[in-house]
Amino acid sequence: MPRKMILDVDTGSDDAVAIMTAILSPEIELVAVCSVMGNLSVELTTENTLRVVQAMGAKVPVYQGASAPLAKGITPGRIAPSSRIQVEIDGKTVRLHEDTLDMPPATIKPEAIPAAMFYVDYLRRATEPVTVVLVGCLTNFAIALMMDPTIIKNVEEVVIMGGGCKASNVTGAAEGNIFRDPEAALWVLRSGAKVTWVPLDATHAAGLDLHDCAALRGLGSLAGQYAADLIEHRIKVYSRMQPLDIPDSAAVHDALAVCYVIDSTVLRDLEHVHMDIGLSGYGDGQTIVDLRHFPEERNCYFAFSSDRAKFSGMLRDILKGGPRA
Repeated sequence: MPRKMILDVDTGSDDAVAIMTAILSPEIELVAVCSVMGNLSVELTTENTLRVVQAMGAKVPVYQGASAPLAKGITPGRIAPSSRIQVEIDGKTVRLHEDTLDMPPATIKPEAIPAAMFYVDYLRRATEPVTVVLVGCLTNFAIALMMDPTIIKNVEEVVIMGGGCKASNVTGAAEGNIFRDPEAALWVLRSGAKVTWVPLDATHAAGLDLHDCAALRGLGSLAGQYAADLIEHRIKVYSRMQPLDIPDSAAVHDALAVCYVIDSTVLRDLEHVHMDIGLSGYGDGQTIVDLRHFPEERNCYFAFSSDRAKFSGMLRDILKGGPRA
């Protein structure tokens, strides 16, 4: 029986691969996709999300969400993101996430109510458990929990792509999704749900390379072609900005979180740990994993690695479906 999922994104190149994976997997019933600010403004992440859903021919509602974090934007003195290496290719400055995906502009529209209201309305009435997969800032779901904490009873698991123990990106201590709204992340962490983290430690271990891109393009599907194009672009940027141990590869973070829902063995070294989240200073947005032999009370599951070959194979199996290229 397919697992019901709500996917929360800040689309974004790796988000796009995650959305296509969730739509095309027979193991997932995608209830809705919610957009949030993060990689880009919420207006752009919503447009990109709609483009992906439309390109896949899916009848999945899209709900536009939060345009700003809970508190960080109005709290003075918070640390800014580290300055990043400017990546230039053929004399042109390129970014990991361009403003719009290279897909036809969306003619479909987002739903009328905001994402947080959708969460409350849907989860209050849910008769089956739902898995919530958060691969952008956690703001939408945190707002929903503030509005009605009782909705958590109908959530089977919260899967978060974010954080890191030995890896970071936007600062020396923090990963982007958590750094941009650490208060929201802490609210979700303390919600009482089963929370599973798919952090940079796991996503970097599952980096995909040009051979994977060639295999995806060879599927002959539109999803495979789009995924190959997006990952190839990510490889160009990653190779200059944050090279991984796997030569000429890039992390496809958000798709790994979706693949975990389909087959949990794609993550390795998944441990029951205690975590806290930094809210100030250099540790703002840091996911602090208690690695002591006798930690504080364990409150989540954290993946320290992943199975790269399984991840690559899952994407090939799933993305061969849908519209043809």
